[in-house]
Amino acid sequence: MDTLQPKLSLGGRPIGLSHPPFVIAEMSGNHNQSLDRALAIVEAAAASGAHAIKLQTYTADTITLPVSTGDFFIDDERSLWHGKSLYELYQIASTPWEWHGPLIERAQALGLIAFSTPFDDTAIDFLEDLGSPCYKIASFENADLPLIRKVAATGKPVIVSTGMATLAELDETVRTLRAGGCQDIVLLKCTSTYPASPENSHLRTIPHLRDLFGCEVGLSDHTHGIGASVAAVALGATVIEKHFTLSRAEGGVDSAFSMEPAEMAALVTETERAWQALGGIQYGPTEAEKPSLRYRRSIYIAQDVKAGDVLTSKNLRIIRPGYGLEPKFYEILIGRRVNQDLAKGTSIDWKYVY
Repeated sequence: MDTLQPKLSLGGRPIGLSHPPFVIAEMSGNHNQSLDRALAIVEAAAASGAHAIKLQTYTADTITLPVSTGDFFIDDERSLWHGKSLYELYQIASTPWEWHGPLIERAQALGLIAFSTPFDDTAIDFLEDLGSPCYKIASFENADLPLIRKVAATGKPVIVSTGMATLAELDETVRTLRAGGCQDIVLLKCTSTYPASPENSHLRTIPHLRDLFGCEVGLSDHTHGIGASVAAVALGATVIEKHFTLSRAEGGVDSAFSMEPAEMAALVTETERAWQALGGIQYGPTEAEKPSLRYRRSIYIAQDVKAGDVLTSKNLRIIRPGYGLEPKFYEILIGRRVNQDLAKGTSIDWKYVY
């Protein structure tokens, strides 16, 4: 199915149309500044069947300035983070760098691929020291070409969320990655609202991204539920990313649009089912369907007849099962005579008529 696409693996797991969707649980700031909670999120992600856990690597000082007025104040009343400064938000949401080692170790012990989104050069250097298998570029950084060049230089696979990016900006991003030495790229359709609405998701962009850039594609999904992700797989998404928490009721900076463990388990199951259901172009009975052919309709003797009797609509019927002649021959048989006695329930055959 994906023979025209480059071969790609993330942390040793193959990615592509011939493989089940790769599901990433995004921790973000849902740890609520508790290492124990962060470790529990990793464990819950593994138990739910997710394939990877993703962190974010920044500090408030590496991502913004300690200014709480003007441009740095979140005054949009629609925002989950209204009333905070960017610096305050990122202080709450950041994952302490000293946690990365224990979190990655726990993830690997549970069979999860662990990686992160770096937000500046120092984060990339730090993650390289930890042996990161791949990198994620967030939507808000997908036009930061210096950062993208630095990530590309690692030679690792890079996943890019495409939120807000114009086609021209995405072209620049992909060209920069490839020129910098990164050939393994995944572009995730993303709507950078929190939560995102289904009508603003525009999932038909997914196959267009694949065709346009010749790389793997997926969805960074901020909608509620699993419907958008399942639909994305039907459109060719091979990677699905969802924010993840232990419990929305317990709060967290991203909890309002994050999945709980049971929902993540359903996501993993249903996206794989969607992938399995795609199959190929198929007409005619599958091997599994062939036994059912016997229960199609066919032509049967409906009343006892004697040799020489004429076949009529009363003594000849189209019914189930399907051992007789096909229904398309019914009109041809009507008016013909039988050459022997036939009991009710006999499947009609050409050898019985003249």
